Amino acid sequence: MSRPARAMIDLGAIRHNYLLAKALAPGTRAVAIVKADAYGHGAIPVARTLAGVADAFGVACLEEAAQLRDAGIQTPILLLEGPFEPAELPDIDALSLTSVIHTAEQIHWILDARPARKLHTWLKMDSGMHRVGLDPADYRDAYNRLARCPHVGDIVLMTHFARADELQCDSTARQLTCFSEHTAGLPAPRSLANSAAVMAWPDTHGDWTRPGIMLYGATPLPPQHPAGTDLRPAMHLQSALISIRELAAGEPIGYGARFICERPTRVGVVALGYADGYPRHARDGTPLAVNGEVTRLIGRVSMDMLTVDLTDMPAARIGDPVELWGPTIPANHVAAASDTIAYQLFTGVSRRVPLHYRSP
Repeated sequence: MSRPARAMIDLGAIRHNYLLAKALAPGTRAVAIVKADAYGHGAIPVARTLAGVADAFGVACLEEAAQLRDAGIQTPILLLEGPFEPAELPDIDALSLTSVIHTAEQIHWILDARPARKLHTWLKMDSGMHRVGLDPADYRDAYNRLARCPHVGDIVLMTHFARADELQCDSTARQLTCFSEHTAGLPAPRSLANSAAVMAWPDTHGDWTRPGIMLYGATPLPPQHPAGTDLRPAMHLQSALISIRELAAGEPIGYGARFICERPTRVGVVALGYADGYPRHARDGTPLAVNGEVTRLIGRVSMDMLTVDLTDMPAARIGDPVELWGPTIPANHVAAASDTIAYQLFTGVSRRVPLHYRSP
């Protein structure tokens, strides 16, 4: 019998969430972000599901793009970090990819290229995040240089928000102002909005949005924000109980004896641990569900197993299903109890956890 740990992926939920992103920003086109193996959900199945509706896909690197092209995906693909060296440009040309350009060096590479077809680019401005992007003072000149080049095709003007998930912060408004001032009059489409901006900052929607985490059913916004209620979780990480024991009050559980039983405690052991991608630093009290009923993590997560409180679940038996996150336990709740974010939970699910797909 195989180990019960697995991740169920609801492809219909991902399709729903993409269409929701489009509905929240009417009149725009949307790049479905499928980098990092579609945030751990499987880039090829996700891209095949969205191929009929997605305007484009976003990936981090040439290797991720080639994987999609090899799988037969013909939808436009955007390289979110652009070329890492000029030697990649022939492959970018051959695969008909669009490149984000965010450094002066990349501009030189593009201008010096001799492609078989025109190279489409997204020109990225650093409007305040200070990670990558051209300085606003240099942006207009960079645009003009690309626009004059005969082998450069479409240009999209782009920036990225640092704090769009912080609704009371003025950072997004300041970045929008900076971007608007330095792109005024440039005759090209704009792309600014990540998931949080799609959901909460309509003034940023522009011509192209870039939904990422929201495609997979986790909101980047505070839980009370209404835009998150229509998202459908796409990943259901689950396993099963493999052991149950009764411990007296005062007995420790697990490595380091982090949890001490406050009362006579019925303890369940689940076949899933940090080697599967569950956060080792999840605190006691992190929610889980056994047979659909919410309970709590007790004791430190180990490599292959973790322990849960079954004291108030006398009917629980070995073999019963356990949900680590999914429709009952939002990934954001697990992330909050583990001092991390849902992005890391999804991308951290390890290769030994098989992915099973539910078709739309």
